[in-house]
Amino acid sequence: MNFIEKCLSGDAFLDEIERYEEVWHNGEEGKDMELHEYLGMSWDEYSIWATKPSIISLIIRCRKKGIKLEDELNQERYALAARAETLEESKKMTQWLKQIGKLS
Repeated sequence: MNFIEKCLSGDAFLDEIERYEEVWHNGEEGKDMELHEYLGMSWDEYSIWATKPSIISLIIRCRKKGIKLEDELNQERYALAARAETLEESKKMTQWLKQIGKLS
């Protein structure tokens, strides 16, 4: 079982991910695997996690729900635009999210 699977089954805790990463870097496990594979993440999940480690809880939550991380992040982006105080602010936020490729 990989880290994500162990978290889902209750056999690992989120804060243990650094230990799994260290084991992989030391060559103790997953020698023929990329780190993201060893941890049980898709490349997209890993790319986001590598820049924002706190996202691991959302990755696990998405896996539990059976939804894609990108879909959940898009919902959060829509919610961000919806929380704008004015219609103009909401339009600007939506336009910006489209410009940076976060909304289609």
